[in-house]
Amino acid sequence: MFRKVLVANRGEIAVRVMRACEELNVGTVAIYSEADKDSGHVRYADEAYNVGPARAADSYLDHEAVIDAARKADADAIHPGYGFLAENAEFARKVEETEGITWVGPSGDSMEALGEKTKARSIMDEADVPIVPGTTDPVTDHEEVKAFGEKHGYPIAIKAEGGGGGRGMKVVRDESDVEDQLESAQREGEAYFDNDSVYLERFLEKSRHIEVQIVADQHGNVCHLGERDCSLQRRHQKVIEEGPSAALSDALREKITEAARRGVSAADYTNAGTVEFLVEEEPGRDGPLGADTNFYFLEVNTRIQVEHTVSEEISGIDIVKRQLKIAAGEELDFEQDDVSIDGHAIEFRINAENAANDFAPATGGTLETYDPPGGVGVRMDDALRQGDELVTDYDSMIAKLVVWGEDRDECLERSLRALREYEIEGIPTIIPFHRLMLTDERFVESTHTTKYLDDELDPSRIDDAQEQWGGDTGDGESDDEESVEREFTVEVNGKRFEVELEEHGAPAIPAGDIDTGGNAQASRPEPAGGSSSETEIEGDGETVDAEMQGTILDIKVEVGDEVAAGDVLVVLEAMKMENDIVASNGGTVTEIAIEEDQSVDMGDVLVVLE
Repeated sequence: MFRKVLVANRGEIAVRVMRACEELNVGTVAIYSEADKDSGHVRYADEAYNVGPARAADSYLDHEAVIDAARKADADAIHPGYGFLAENAEFARKVEETEGITWVGPSGDSMEALGEKTKARSIMDEADVPIVPGTTDPVTDHEEVKAFGEKHGYPIAIKAEGGGGGRGMKVVRDESDVEDQLESAQREGEAYFDNDSVYLERFLEKSRHIEVQIVADQHGNVCHLGERDCSLQRRHQKVIEEGPSAALSDALREKITEAARRGVSAADYTNAGTVEFLVEEEPGRDGPLGADTNFYFLEVNTRIQVEHTVSEEISGIDIVKRQLKIAAGEELDFEQDDVSIDGHAIEFRINAENAANDFAPATGGTLETYDPPGGVGVRMDDALRQGDELVTDYDSMIAKLVVWGEDRDECLERSLRALREYEIEGIPTIIPFHRLMLTDERFVESTHTTKYLDDELDPSRIDDAQEQWGGDTGDGESDDEESVEREFTVEVNGKRFEVELEEHGAPAIPAGDIDTGGNAQASRPEPAGGSSSETEIEGDGETVDAEMQGTILDIKVEVGDEVAAGDVLVVLEAMKMENDIVASNGGTVTEIAIEEDQSVDMGDVLVVLE
């Protein structure tokens, strides 16, 4: 086993890996950017090294800085977690070529073969794993997309070869969208994965997202740890994951999990990974999907996944420990027949977002209260402590709540109890949304599809949930008058009550005088690279402002252009997705206040229309 492992990541996944190392009596090394110098994973590690400024490209994604930190620490292995460099074949090869340091994951060659989706489709097709009708070679010209549409029909999914989780994927609904969506997919692929190659698939409108957890050692042993249902998604981003899937019959489950094992074996893959499938849903079905249901290979994630916790809870197998042991050359200590799926588990991603405001990510804040739930069957994966400042430079997921029950009904009941217990004040989170889902008929009956949140759920229900259970988010919004909240504990006839009083126009309460209940207002963080909030606006007219913090990817207009309501003005990257900023009214562009690749904050002026 290794002496010391450097975890090339941050936040809760870094702590998760370090905990596995601790149990194996292995030393831990953290890396951190300037933005993360006070973060939880730095506190947890045995030692920590600064690898650069807040911008991920200059720190967590800097190959040489990460490897240099491993050398300085005398680490003999690097675990990438998920995200950042976890699926970067070039980085994996650099680590493999570095004397004295082992890469904890699949080989760079295997990662490249399965990470590039066209190669993965070919491998799976040869292994007799069903694949969605599509191309096995990259597509470069819009005429190829149109020809595919004529043959297979619309909608078509254009996907970046290096993409995943909805990043680098665009849906073409008719021929008029082909050129714009092809360019957008290529641009996202280049920006996020340094690879603008894309391929095509028939887009399945009504489907479930089912994935199979795989572990494979260097001695030819390949086992699955059951499947997870990740169908509750928003804009292709998973929100709630569970296992096993309540939508699958045992016969269909057997076909899917064995297909995953077969495909991974054919790819000569080692370490942990996930094989993802789309399963065609039957509208109005009564009972689980049968063995004849169509399912198709989607992709292989060549790393540990966010939702690996679900598989751990229902299988009793610590996947991260097995990753480390496999990388150290050990053989799996179990066979497929030894894997027993027990009970049901659900993972709730705790994102620092306001679900009632189109899931807008928080722009800052302090965890004035952080009191996570506990009790039987409740697991928390986080790196947070009360008083921590929210780091907004990276992904908005701040923690994961994982709940286990003897069956799905008990798991749902226990999840609702745990979410009620979860107290966070100072920042918005999607806990109210999760509580809503546990009372949602479609989710409870497990008849939802990947498009349910985007196309079917009434947004007003999310608004109501946020209002009812949102609590003190410290989101920086204020009225004209200053508002101060005071908390008191009172007893009436021997019964204890917590009372909140709000005063408008009252002077601020000096620090230390009384518990304000976490009502401190967070100042807006200064975005890297400068912000248009510092720009003096010269044009007259209506301003079009940034709806969230992000980076300008593309400017679609020029000064003097005439635009109509609904026209796209700017493409803003936020939450790993492209967001079109459109004109609410028609007019003439009199000023453009931003540049491509510039970071902007929520409320910054982007374009002025007259």
